[in-house]
Amino acid sequence: MHEYDVLVVGGGNAGCAAAISAARHGARTMLVERYGFLGGTATAAMVGPWMTFHSGTERIVGGIAQEIVERLVRKGASPGHLHDSSDYVPTITPFDPEIHKALLFEMMQEAGVDLLLHAWFLAAIVDDDRVAGASFATVGGGRTYRARTIVDATADAYVAASAGVPTQQGDERGRVQPASLMLRLSHVDLTKTATYVRMHPDQMRTTLKAHERTAPALTAVAGLYALWQQAVDDGMVDIPRELVSFFISPYPDEVTVNMTRVTDIDPLDPDDLTRAEVAARLQVMQLLRFFRERVPGFEQARIAGTGTQVGIRESRRIVGRYTLTAQDVLQGRHFEDAVARSAYPIDIHNPTGSGTSTQRLEPGAAYEIPYRCLLPVDREQLVVAGRCISTTHEALASTRLTPTVMTLGQAAGTAAALANERGIRVGDVAPEILRQRLVADGVDLRRTTQP
Repeated sequence: MHEYDVLVVGGGNAGCAAAISAARHGARTMLVERYGFLGGTATAAMVGPWMTFHSGTERIVGGIAQEIVERLVRKGASPGHLHDSSDYVPTITPFDPEIHKALLFEMMQEAGVDLLLHAWFLAAIVDDDRVAGASFATVGGGRTYRARTIVDATADAYVAASAGVPTQQGDERGRVQPASLMLRLSHVDLTKTATYVRMHPDQMRTTLKAHERTAPALTAVAGLYALWQQAVDDGMVDIPRELVSFFISPYPDEVTVNMTRVTDIDPLDPDDLTRAEVAARLQVMQLLRFFRERVPGFEQARIAGTGTQVGIRESRRIVGRYTLTAQDVLQGRHFEDAVARSAYPIDIHNPTGSGTSTQRLEPGAAYEIPYRCLLPVDREQLVVAGRCISTTHEALASTRLTPTVMTLGQAAGTAAALANERGIRVGDVAPEILRQRLVADGVDLRRTTQP
């Protein structure tokens, strides 16, 4: 039995931000992760680039999330925030997932976080209404950790569900967004691609004028509709996507492709998850052939990497003390206990086929996420961070993005540390004190006029 002030379960970007912030504020912190590296969706699933740190021209995400970007830039592993040439969001932030893994280890060591890798969550320890710890399976046998506060950053709400917290999943029929396996292609000549989209201006979703479509300006390409449709008609591909989508990486000859799609899955069903992994990797091979044979500039393309696992957009989420709704997102709502801001649209990939529906905020608007979304309805000393916070299916389609979940993680870890230093329950941390601490640590929680 090991005891800590704060136990963070899950070492994705949300969990990493939680552990770093808790330890920086003096809490003795343990972070437990199932893989041999950190970063979660950003590294295990290789989901990138990050979208988006901005609303219009204003950066609204700061704190540990922005610190990570700045440190990646200094390592040559990110160009920083770039204009999105596909016009989906204001900015995108490419990064090298391998260097990101190492950076997160650096930051854990600097903060003094204790780590346990290769450990799989088994069960929550519950004392009356308090979540008091968790047990894990490791190569050396079982491990049990107790702590004053537990942070569930598992993305799938494993700790919360095990502790008896009520949860929800998917839309009104239980359907979740499809899974996608990311891939990176190297040996790409974007000058040829840029020539193609200059000569075929209707084949790219962008506000860039034709003459502006140079290789450096193509940070994101969405379109190439005719090339894709011809490949579908020829039987070369059978992936339920309606367009070609790829993004630049930190390196001039490499892109990140987000085009695989496996529908009708339950990410909490091992059989479905197995089917998704197999189907997605076979789709990768279709895409490699398509890019090499049909897309100018990709003739010599090679697979530089694929995700360790398929990327999951949506699974289980808790029922919290407040449930964020689509109206809260689209109306840019403010909350007195807000701990994060976002301007990402409600972006729902069709659970059963091709197509993506998008609902946007007003230009320049942002919405806030209240601390109560991180607190389950009927358990104490548990705080949740990441995509499994309390939202509706529609709101989750916006809150799930990496810059937002990093901020939620920082809020969860800071709250846990405040509860520890004051000897109170994490659910009793005063929102104004939590917000003050987050702002002092660089989180952007500036107030604007209520829409």
